[in-house]
Amino acid sequence: MVILQIDSLDSTRKPVRSCLNYHNHRMNDLQQMLSDGWQVLNTAIQTVRSSSQDPDEVQLELYSLAFGYASLEASNAFVASYNRNRDSVDSRTRETLEGLAQVFVADSIHRLSHEVSSLLPSHTGSTSQATWKGVQEYLSSRNLVRVGGLLRDRGTVPLPDFLGDEVDAMRSSVHRLTDERIVPHAQHIHRENLTVPDSIVRHIRDLGCFGMSVPTEYGGSRNIQEQDAIGMVVVTEELSRGSLGAAGSLITRPEIVVQALLEGGTEDQKQTWLPRLAEGDPLCAVSVTEPDTGSDVASISLRASRKENGWVLNGAKTWCTLAGKAGLLLVLARTDASASPPHRGLSLFLVEKPVTDSLAFTHQSPGGGSLSGRAIETLGYRGMHSFEMFFDDFFVPSDGLLGEENGVNKGFYYTMRGFSAGRLQTAARAVGLMQAAYEESIVHCENRVVFDRPLASYPLTLAKLVRMMMYMVGTRQFCYEVVRAVQNKKGQVLASLVKLLACRSAEWVTREAVQLHGGMGYAEESTVSRLFVDARVLSIFEGAEETLAVKVVGKALIDGVLD
Repeated sequence: MVILQIDSLDSTRKPVRSCLNYHNHRMNDLQQMLSDGWQVLNTAIQTVRSSSQDPDEVQLELYSLAFGYASLEASNAFVASYNRNRDSVDSRTRETLEGLAQVFVADSIHRLSHEVSSLLPSHTGSTSQATWKGVQEYLSSRNLVRVGGLLRDRGTVPLPDFLGDEVDAMRSSVHRLTDERIVPHAQHIHRENLTVPDSIVRHIRDLGCFGMSVPTEYGGSRNIQEQDAIGMVVVTEELSRGSLGAAGSLITRPEIVVQALLEGGTEDQKQTWLPRLAEGDPLCAVSVTEPDTGSDVASISLRASRKENGWVLNGAKTWCTLAGKAGLLLVLARTDASASPPHRGLSLFLVEKPVTDSLAFTHQSPGGGSLSGRAIETLGYRGMHSFEMFFDDFFVPSDGLLGEENGVNKGFYYTMRGFSAGRLQTAARAVGLMQAAYEESIVHCENRVVFDRPLASYPLTLAKLVRMMMYMVGTRQFCYEVVRAVQNKKGQVLASLVKLLACRSAEWVTREAVQLHGGMGYAEESTVSRLFVDARVLSIFEGAEETLAVKVVGKALIDGVLD
């Protein structure tokens, strides 16, 4: 993982981890290419910083540089993973992984250089002749066809992820569950706009997936080991491979709620809710977004007013995923209208409600007032359903305020901690969709005959498959590296970076899957059409990509403060 020290750069410093002890000259070439890429990025950042200290004044530049930064971090993760594990696989797999890493690095540097030259014409950073030679070689049609042939030989046999036997066993169990219990129902749930059925929830519950974010002392299975955190990402990948709307997001919401409880909840609240969340009963939802706020969490306006023995909520929320089927809502509300800055006046509330599969509901609080909700019709992501909700003098008892009195006006901070985990989970969901899209495509391209040849035999098809696979493997390895950073109490900006890259990649990969399927790919009955519309939501929720790129990553680049 590269840590940019922007304030201390000089012309001789290489802002990439040195001494990646590669075993052959080609991997040494990649090391030099990455070093050049980081120098270009760092010089571009210096140029932007010198032009403005206000991220909003240089939004276009920061938007592009955030994606360039994400791509280089992913390249580092991909190359480092290959370097650590190359001797543990057979020669054919080693050649395939090496080829994908080369294409990924070359693609990242090519895109970054193009963006920098377009947005910053006075930029003086440049790549060496050797780097451009590598970019041209690895992105050449000859090389893409070569690597594509290696992928074609593998078919749907997955490439290793090098996570160890314990995580491999976990992946295998969830993979089997997905194939047997989720995939057969995914298309029906999507096309009929159904709520995720109890049968799927039960199978995921029986496998212990809901308890993975809950510490063992509260009835879950999580401990401080890195493998547990990576295991959650792997489970989300596999569930999303089957269906984003019917399974992939089921353990994301509990992780956000659990993180908030662990961060700010009283011991009684932890004892009350964490064991139940570990069992997946009730399911939970997170209600932050409002009709006029979007990703601007600090501007939340839903009011929470004090009342004897509790609080009264008034206002509207929107895009609350799984609100109908959830028995617990984590609601962000404003408890101090005069707070400056505004984010210091927010608090989190634990709101209980009846469970329903209906696309509309009304709930009367025992203490008075009502909560009503209605599902929003969407292009995809249909099994979960996102709701708009209205709180009308809805009473929440005192113990429903997260942290009770100690939690007043601290909701923003508890929410942000949970969102870092949520963004990692969203990146994992994107990887799962890419995996499904690739598998559907490689099978289709082998079976589809066009002009007397299998579609998979054409150079253009092979090049598409290579790029699909490299984005999936590269972002997957980046995701695992970010998990390790977050486990060490770092990686908050990196969690935003991996979400940016993975979600953008998933849109492209699923788009290419539809294209390779031709007319049938555009038909609603095809799996790839569902993957395509599901992927589109990923860059919007858990932090829109523009907000993350400019307000989170961009601000960190301007300020020179990174994880």
